[in-house]
Amino acid sequence: MKVTVVGAGNVGATCADVLAHREIANEVVLLDIKEGFAEGKALDIWQTAPINLYDTRTVGSTNDYSKTADSDVVVITSGLPRKPGMSRDDLIATNAGIVKTVTENIVKYSPNAVIIIVSNPLDVMTYCAYLTAKVDSKKVFGMAGILDTARYRAFLAEELNVSPKDIQAVLMGGHGDTMVPLPRYTTVGGIPVTELIDSAKLGAIIERTKVGGGEIVKLLGTSAWYAPGAAAAQMVEAVIRDQRRVFPVCAWLQGEYGMKNIYLGVPVILGKNGIEKIIELDLNADERKLLEESATAVKSVMDVLDNMNATA
Repeated sequence: MKVTVVGAGNVGATCADVLAHREIANEVVLLDIKEGFAEGKALDIWQTAPINLYDTRTVGSTNDYSKTADSDVVVITSGLPRKPGMSRDDLIATNAGIVKTVTENIVKYSPNAVIIIVSNPLDVMTYCAYLTAKVDSKKVFGMAGILDTARYRAFLAEELNVSPKDIQAVLMGGHGDTMVPLPRYTTVGGIPVTELIDSAKLGAIIERTKVGGGEIVKLLGTSAWYAPGAAAAQMVEAVIRDQRRVFPVCAWLQGEYGMKNIYLGVPVILGKNGIEKIIELDLNADERKLLEESATAVKSVMDVLDNMNATA
């Protein structure tokens, strides 16, 4: 099995490193536009193989997409990182051009690949890749929900002083301030979280989760990479090993939740074909209202891309 990660920056290199360490594929190709950058990162990762005892080969390439040929899964992390004070919307024009070019090259050499988008603004970049790839939407989806849910679960584990392993949660909607964590579907060792924490503390954790990315940007001066890279690798593993994991994923909706022609975070089953099934939860009125508000925000950003394409 072969996996390509496009973009050898912090997120892409972390994703490739996790994939290699976990021996998820026989070969991981790391590609970047910066001369020698991917080659250096790939070589550094490969030299940990004798220490960490794994066999996955990591190969670097400077913009030579022929080396990505016949990839089973491709992760696209390319694009400008978000800077302090910069909204995700500010990134659309530049990153859409990058994602479009990358997707065209990926589809040329790996027409059957499952494509996972990590580039920001996540929802609209996934939409951009889907429009460009012209393949079944179940093979083009975005990584956001796993990262956001991980942050939510990590904050809960800290507050409750329990293992994060025992916390399960569902989070829906767009990647950003309008995401929709669902306390009703959050459990700790099977116990509803609402029985273990008061509503005020839970509300504060939900609000912290919504701005989780921004919190790290303020601390580091750039976007997070360990958790996003690991989250993307977890999605790759689910596809490569046909695990049929239930994850929140940015998926193309065609009537689910009463929504159509929009990329939005929803729970899905991930397996060898990509999105094997979109799971429709029975949301209550408040949850549905929050999801619809999130969808409105996401659609407004997608409209920006549509208008850019119409005038191009």
